[in-house]
Amino acid sequence: MMNEISLNDRIPSFSLEATILNTCSDKDMLGHWVVLFIYPKDNTTGCTRETKEFNERYSEFKSLGVKVFGLSKDTLASHISFSRKLDLHFSLISDPQTQLIRKLNAWKEKSMYGKKYMGAERSTFLIDKNLIVKNIWRKVKVGGHVDQIFDKCKELIL
Repeated sequence: MMNEISLNDRIPSFSLEATILNTCSDKDMLGHWVVLFIYPKDNTTGCTRETKEFNERYSEFKSLGVKVFGLSKDTLASHISFSRKLDLHFSLISDPQTQLIRKLNAWKEKSMYGKKYMGAERSTFLIDKNLIVKNIWRKVKVGGHVDQIFDKCKELIL
């Protein structure tokens, strides 16, 4: 079992397919503050709402110098279609083998209607210019979450 990533740890190095960038790696994040949000699945109610809310505030994040990335195990094709549908201004990273999701300790046992299965736990990471994790939100509830993240960005960056 891998160690859980904690505050002040460096983000694990990775290179995965993504919308906009084609390939996204930790090197694309270096030198920028980054919000990396992990969500379970494209085109589901909560995930669509969360992604839309990040998109609606994208220019505000950008004005603070913050890059936003979404991450799920959906395929690149699914991400491209989801991204077009929502007219997203930021990249969605595809992690079908759950490599990065596991390294970020967001691959968890879940249960629905009494059935247990493995899935991505909605989590958000705030990462500084040196790829150091400055804040972690686990078991995220969508309502008000993007506001929380934005407030934390303002607090740490300004």
